[in-house]
Amino acid sequence: QVKFVESGGGLVQPGGSLRISCRVSGFDLDIFGMGWFRQAPGKEREGVSCISSRDRNSYYADSVKGRFTISRDIVTNTVHLQMNNLKPEDTAVYYCATDFEGDPCNSAVSGRSVYAMDYWGKGTLVTVSS
Repeated sequence: QVKFVESGGGLVQPGGSLRISCRVSGFDLDIFGMGWFRQAPGKEREGVSCISSRDRNSYYADSVKGRFTISRDIVTNTVHLQMNNLKPEDTAVYYCATDFEGDPCNSAVSGRSVYAMDYWGKGTLVTVSS
């Protein structure tokens, strides 16, 4: 049974840092790629970052380049998103998701609908506010 459990969200001041995680069970992170997405209040869900199943590289949306870093731990089957220099506009519910038949980066950074992803976690709330 596939299961994603996000953790690490919370309240942080502008300029601060936070690391969120997605622990995966039921499939092998070494085989499939993963993506992080977010949805701010009143806005559409959007891609943030991903690890490609095609080339194993990491990719980022322009809005987070240079501030966020995605990584994966094969031993614990966990994907992390380190977020630095956070801004109020980063406030959102963050979701991890995967595409079992293709590359999640197609949705995370390359323009395909985010709802083409096959499986989603329940999300973790990140609030950036003073």
